[in-house]
Amino acid sequence: MHTENLNVTLIQTNLFWENKAKNLAALGQQLQVVESADVVVLPEMFSTGFSMQPHVFAEPAENSETLAWMQHWSQKTQAVLVGSFIVAENGKFYNRLHVVRPDGMPVETYDKRHLFRMGNEDKHYDFGKKKLIFSYKGWKICPLICYDLRFPVWSRNRWQMVNEGLEAEYDVLIYPANWPERRSHPWKSLLLARAIENQAYVLGVNRIGEDGNGIAHCGDSAIIDFKGDYLVQAHPNTQARIEASLSYNDLMAFRKNFPAGMDADDFSLR
Repeated sequence: MHTENLNVTLIQTNLFWENKAKNLAALGQQLQVVESADVVVLPEMFSTGFSMQPHVFAEPAENSETLAWMQHWSQKTQAVLVGSFIVAENGKFYNRLHVVRPDGMPVETYDKRHLFRMGNEDKHYDFGKKKLIFSYKGWKICPLICYDLRFPVWSRNRWQMVNEGLEAEYDVLIYPANWPERRSHPWKSLLLARAIENQAYVLGVNRIGEDGNGIAHCGDSAIIDFKGDYLVQAHPNTQARIEASLSYNDLMAFRKNFPAGMDADDFSLR
């Protein structure tokens, strides 16, 4: 059974460069005031910033400090907590997103598929091979990471006929990011495109502030509906907590009245 409304919260914040203790403390203060959220999303690599030193900052795949922190705050806020941090597993490093539930269910993970070669991410991390779609309160949610946004095939919704009705693979797309200010226009444009072409809600949460490489980030976090309309936009260059209530009935009604998925191209991923 699904709930009619899914309450989502995005935290747009500055990140302290490669300083896990400061980041977890600062984010904890912001999570302390979150109320009535079902899903809370943090920026990409929220504990360190977009670091290319995984050999220094990577944590184990299980029983890590940051994962324990996520579990604590998921239980305290009674919300699903979504965010990525650096993980080491089997001698490899990953930019790994974690989905942590308040009921203590097993943690689900997604390893970033598209590694940002212009920032040498591909030289330090291994790429993921599998998408994650998780269900919560009947909603199907697909979390991806930052640079994945530029690749529409990887982000693409799949459609099938079920009981003479059209059913989508997911209802919500999530993109935590460290997306530089100088490419703000593509960030905003691609978030809108992903919402429109997939007939899904899109949550884009980006950091603000300057990182350790002198790269500025302005945020531009947003919650967008299935038509490509903004529900909420964060003010740029400002620490912000933005919230919206997503309507399942509105989503289903739109898909029924405009069933573009029936004409979608079939494809396979390798």
